[in-house]
Amino acid sequence: MRSLYTAFLYLLAPLVIIRLAWRGLRAPGYWRHWPERFGVISPAVGEQVIWIHAVSVGEVQAVAPVVRALLERHQQYSLLVTTVTPTGSAQVAELFEDHVAHVFAPYDLPGAVARFLERVRPQLAIIMETELWPNLFHACSDSGISLLLVNARLSERSMSGYSRFHRLIGSTLETTTEILAQSGEDARRFEKLGVDRRKITVSGNLKFEQQIPADLPEGARDLRQQWGADRLVWIAGSTHEGEDELVLDVFRRVRKQIPDCLLVLVPRHPERFDAVAGLARQRGFNTVLRSDRVACSLDTSVFIGDTIGELMLFYAAADVAFVGGSLVHTGGHNLLEPAAAGIPVITGPNIDNFAEISELLVNAGACRIVESTAELEAVVLQWLQDADGCRRAGMLGRDVVRLNRGALETVMMTIEKYL
Repeated sequence: MRSLYTAFLYLLAPLVIIRLAWRGLRAPGYWRHWPERFGVISPAVGEQVIWIHAVSVGEVQAVAPVVRALLERHQQYSLLVTTVTPTGSAQVAELFEDHVAHVFAPYDLPGAVARFLERVRPQLAIIMETELWPNLFHACSDSGISLLLVNARLSERSMSGYSRFHRLIGSTLETTTEILAQSGEDARRFEKLGVDRRKITVSGNLKFEQQIPADLPEGARDLRQQWGADRLVWIAGSTHEGEDELVLDVFRRVRKQIPDCLLVLVPRHPERFDAVAGLARQRGFNTVLRSDRVACSLDTSVFIGDTIGELMLFYAAADVAFVGGSLVHTGGHNLLEPAAAGIPVITGPNIDNFAEISELLVNAGACRIVESTAELEAVVLQWLQDADGCRRAGMLGRDVVRLNRGALETVMMTIEKYL
């Protein structure tokens, strides 16, 4: 089965390269470091290497507490962090500076994987969440490299998809040394795919471990002054194509009730920043971009968050948050960032990736799930017009984050077994 998978990858390789070049037209970062994607990297990253793979920004942020703990407790090891996206690469540089090495992860082609492992020679591989690469996992197993699947999640939809390739996925998961699942439901789904229960530990979710930077409250106050201290602010974060239009339509209706309300719109993918700004202007909204570094006037309706790594700051400076990827069929995005920032959270119904987290926040009264744009409008207005209720919901969300911490120590105890 893996041979067929590999043959299919080789057939796809030219299309992957074309897609990489195409994406580079909108995000030039995709044009850089192509050799790394085929396992050609600078050979020396250290004698004893811990390799951590985190696909993009969200995974890098989730693994940040682990990286910091390793840097503090195990200074004899060199850390290599790989990502797939340029935004993930930028997040690594911003969070860790030169304390870790970074390259792009190799494609799951046998040659690329072999070159990568030959140059890195990691003692331990830590793969964040659910990146299942059959050739890479088998190569680690064949080379005697312990491989941990950390903060692992498996939605019902993903499990159904993987089940169609049961033999390939089952044999891939067999090569893992241990799986640290986010929840009991995730653990049960991994078992259904054939993973030995003795390999699985329910560690909790590392995203609860995200620490609020000490300077965040001050930064949020300064940004709020730039937006207009007396204005109500609604943020729509991590939005996708097809979702921005819906949010802007809802915002137009919200402004009929709250004329000076400001919308902070933060698209998920950087290559869409300009297009979304153009969309807002096309709809007649006076629009300012974060990268302009200018204050909003009273005439400004929409503020576009077109920078990397500032989403938490934007959440902390706003009053109410809608988290995108949930009105379209993407599976949702991280609800814990606005909750940790202490503001109420709204999400659409498509939240397969964050089902357990959304349930916790909803049960606590910190989050509302809306089924339509009409419901989104109603909930945004309800919370914006009820300052006490808004503040109370935000505090409840912050409590949920605080009370569910603890995953870091479980993860570190497991990692340290292999060092």
